[in-house]
Amino acid sequence: MAEMVKLFVNGEEVEVEKGKNLIDAIGAVGIEIPHLCYHPALGADGNCRMCLVGIEDGRPPLVPACKTPAHEGMKVLLDADHIKKIQRDVMELELINHPVDCPICDQAGECKLQDYYMQVDLEESRMRVPQVKKGKNKDFGCGVVHDQERCVLCGRCVRFTRQITETGELGIVNRTDDARVTIFPGRPLDNRYALNIVDICPVGAMTSKDFRFKQRVWFLNPEKGICHGCSKGCNIFIDHNREKYKDDIIYRFRARQNDLVNGYFICDEGRLSYHRENEGRLVNPLIEGKETEFDEALQRIQDELKAARKPLFMISPNATLEQMWAVKRVATLYGAQCSGFSDSYIKPGDGDDYLIQDDKSANRRGLELLDIDTDKESFVKALAECDLLVSFRNDLFRFGGGADYREQVESKKILVVSSHVNDLVARSVVALPIASFSEYGGSIVNVDNVLQQFVPAVKKNSPPKDIVEITRLLGGAVKDDAQAWPGMKTQVKELADVDPDQIPEQGLQLISDSEEAHVTA
Repeated sequence: MAEMVKLFVNGEEVEVEKGKNLIDAIGAVGIEIPHLCYHPALGADGNCRMCLVGIEDGRPPLVPACKTPAHEGMKVLLDADHIKKIQRDVMELELINHPVDCPICDQAGECKLQDYYMQVDLEESRMRVPQVKKGKNKDFGCGVVHDQERCVLCGRCVRFTRQITETGELGIVNRTDDARVTIFPGRPLDNRYALNIVDICPVGAMTSKDFRFKQRVWFLNPEKGICHGCSKGCNIFIDHNREKYKDDIIYRFRARQNDLVNGYFICDEGRLSYHRENEGRLVNPLIEGKETEFDEALQRIQDELKAARKPLFMISPNATLEQMWAVKRVATLYGAQCSGFSDSYIKPGDGDDYLIQDDKSANRRGLELLDIDTDKESFVKALAECDLLVSFRNDLFRFGGGADYREQVESKKILVVSSHVNDLVARSVVALPIASFSEYGGSIVNVDNVLQQFVPAVKKNSPPKDIVEITRLLGGAVKDDAQAWPGMKTQVKELADVDPDQIPEQGLQLISDSEEAHVTA
């Protein structure tokens, strides 16, 4: 546990972590020190001078908070008149050539320059000469668009490409009023995390071509979620909005800090995967390709299951633990074999040593924990013997995979429970629409064995049912997520001591049998 020290902020005693810089240490107790260039993942740069604070009886009496560690007995001044004057002077310098057109800026509503002006400045401009003009709408590549005239030269974007991606495409050129961030000639942004630059930009200088001028941020509802783009399970904000008389729509995913999983960032592919939540959805139930009523489609599934001699259930590696357990239980009810085979979700060689994984499913580890077979040989054998294939969101042909068993799959009678249209839906006798991950909640375990929970973010006008509800309607014993946990805790050793209501927001590191064997007393 970190050592704590007591110091004074504006005369009030607070307890903070020793050795942390003052921005982070004091920020942890809810006191913000204004700053532009500092970012916890990028370290202190000290160029904006916005975070200068006073140290009573200190030498020197003025210090940058981003570079000053907290220690016992410090007396930090934030509200003193000379500190406020410094902040006002820095703000005036930043705003001398800054376009004051907040109503049309894409960053309005989440701009630190805007926030700090309202907090510490509120002064009219003293400029009596024309502002320096810089470039606008400059395509930096990878979907990043730069407005140089809005830039405050904090250097966060430059440091990101040098420290995090180590690709170094950005730099600051020229000096004084001519200084600007730019790409090197013929070298646009070329890395798979470039859109994080938009998140870390404190003003409206770096924008996303995908999101640019699509929505005002104050209309968006940010909900906490988990990316299902790969097995890392990065934490995200799901920003969505329901306009009057319309359905709820997701407009973007943003990185959400979780030091146990993804730190401060997410990959661009995962960030843009929100499009899949809006598009290509299976909306209406289908029987032999024709739209029908939900109850009629459900009844047809029940009839087919009762008539089947040897059904095979397929469960998606993107399903939650609760959904997997519910499908496994209802498979027993119908005498079906349950398989989690999903090799088509893996893209060998696509991952890196940072966040991106080869496995593009969110909960493959859950299949292992619940002892649901994922072996290809077992699947092929079961496929040959079955007379009915039932897919619970398992896309056997994802990313163009499954060529060696496609013909055999297509020769079977197929029932599909799916959130999206895919090749199996096109071949199915019955297709039943269900919710996608932004519309339900549950538990997943990532590639690093971290158990995480998420809750529904998007609420459609006509909410689709999730897999647990479908299994209940088919006669299954699991009626909701809470009812899945007693059975899972009994069967899975790693979950035996887990209280689903007490899982921390950042997740819970599970210890596997192999790890326990190496733990010394």
